[in-house]
Amino acid sequence: MKIKDHKELYHVFLDHRVKILYQCYVGQSGWNNNLLSMISLLEDPDEQYLLYLKAKQSVKNEEAEKNHKSKSKSRSKQKEKRSSKKEKEGNGHSGNKEEDNEDKEAPLTIEDFVRERFNCFAERLYFCVENLYKHLPTSLISLEEVEKMFEAYRSLKSFQNLVQNVSGDVLKNMNKSTMDEDYNFVKFNLARTKNLQTLQSLPENFPPLYSTEDFSMDIMMMIRKFCLQNACMVFCTVSSSAKLDSTEMLVIDEAAQLKECESAIPLQLHGLRHAILIGDERQLPAMVRSEISEEANFGRSLFERLTILDHKKYLLNVQHRMHPSISLFPNREFYNNQILDGHNVKHGVYSRRFLPGEMYGTYSFINVPHGKEEFDYKHSRMNMVEVAVVSDIIGSIYKESSRTKKKVRVGVISPYKAQVHVMSEKIGKKYSSDAQSDFSLSIRSVDGFQGGEEDIIIISTVRCNVNGSVGFLSNRQRSNVALTRARYCLWIVGSGTTLVKSGSVWKKLVIDAKERNCFHNAEEDKNLTNAIIATLLELNQHDVLANADSLLFRKAKWKVCFTNSFWTSMRRARNDELFEKVLSLLEKLSEWLAPTTRREKPCCAW
Repeated sequence: MKIKDHKELYHVFLDHRVKILYQCYVGQSGWNNNLLSMISLLEDPDEQYLLYLKAKQSVKNEEAEKNHKSKSKSRSKQKEKRSSKKEKEGNGHSGNKEEDNEDKEAPLTIEDFVRERFNCFAERLYFCVENLYKHLPTSLISLEEVEKMFEAYRSLKSFQNLVQNVSGDVLKNMNKSTMDEDYNFVKFNLARTKNLQTLQSLPENFPPLYSTEDFSMDIMMMIRKFCLQNACMVFCTVSSSAKLDSTEMLVIDEAAQLKECESAIPLQLHGLRHAILIGDERQLPAMVRSEISEEANFGRSLFERLTILDHKKYLLNVQHRMHPSISLFPNREFYNNQILDGHNVKHGVYSRRFLPGEMYGTYSFINVPHGKEEFDYKHSRMNMVEVAVVSDIIGSIYKESSRTKKKVRVGVISPYKAQVHVMSEKIGKKYSSDAQSDFSLSIRSVDGFQGGEEDIIIISTVRCNVNGSVGFLSNRQRSNVALTRARYCLWIVGSGTTLVKSGSVWKKLVIDAKERNCFHNAEEDKNLTNAIIATLLELNQHDVLANADSLLFRKAKWKVCFTNSFWTSMRRARNDELFEKVLSLLEKLSEWLAPTTRREKPCCAW
């Protein structure tokens, strides 16, 4: 997990916490140093100013001595190389530089000194108050101390404005009685006294986070160790849990995604009394690349093994994500109807329409029978016709979202990496992936979407063949994840014939969609039809288009024949508007019934 990607969790990351506590405890930025310095400044600014002048003079004397020594050396060298006249000119030039430096390094006046030091100490104290409250264990800082610190914080903020705006005479004479009758002077001194009393009531030191006698590890490591030892809760991965000393209770989230050997890491923690595993063995397990290891059940989780052994478990049986129309099939197929729909998803406002038409309801299977499976260089499958369909649907959602000014989050899921890659290249670059934008698009594999959710989910199943072969798409756990990511709308794009022939869970899904009148052919949407035809042209699938049962001429009264030169000219044109006009003309001609004395079917050729 990258801390830059999770700003809302920034303050609970251990590395950040250690860094902040180091600044609050060590060196010039530390609490003790700045608290005492601020008290000294407000008690006796004249004394602090004298110390400043002495320190300034001491530094000046040291620099002068260094300059004198360096000049002596340079003069001895210059005598050997240059004439006495050039030496004098050189000395005169360096003398001017010294005068300039003296002007620049002139000491501050007492009023500027007070303002500068006050601002410096105040900013460091603000930093310490805010962060000690956030990052120190509650056992080391009481509520009473926290309240006093924030009282001092507010008081200093108010007094800081007074210090910046008060006249220089008031700052010069803070400890003198010559201005006792001046209203501003009296007001300033009352505020100064109040702040002094507040600061003096604060603890000068907090319990040490590190030992000054232990030199076996650096201070940062000691603070890190201290934070872990005093934390009430620690959030970490199973691998990093090996760094913990001891704990009484362990909660493993997504336990069904862990290999059994991975779960063993936190279970070995010293002092462990209770372990709670949270997960779903009906969703994706741990990733195992080796086929031999997978056959040996190396990817099986401890959660799944305990389930097989009939260990007692508790079902969280209310889902608050999916519209009931979406949850109906996976609930029946994967959970034996044990899952209940929450009150929020049953409410009328949860039924949202993003596009007009029955095809784009809450739950829909969009049949694309004319797809073609292809392979990329890594032998992963893709289906360009489905890419075109998904692209057109997303374009329509974007236009509707822009028109209605409604915020929409869309997710596209495919089980094949090649399909995900192609869609990301052709579609993903057109739209924002930022979930905070008005329209966001996320294109990922099934594995990448586990644990995620979006307003609309579009699933591209890819497979389209006469054998009904669907490969690992038939995996029930993978199917469960894909079908349970949507909030308001789930649209499944695929070849109904192929999926029915597969005999897998997808056959049941297609049959269920037909029974619920949620099965739609892509040709019902004119835009999708044009997108499919354009893609088939690009793929040189002329036989599909010229077929009497094709998308173009399924209802034609005339028999339409094409020459190769027609398709070649259509590809060369690459003009969507012209293409649509030609297709529209052909459809009208094919449906026109001309008067004829012959009984045979009329024929038209291009």
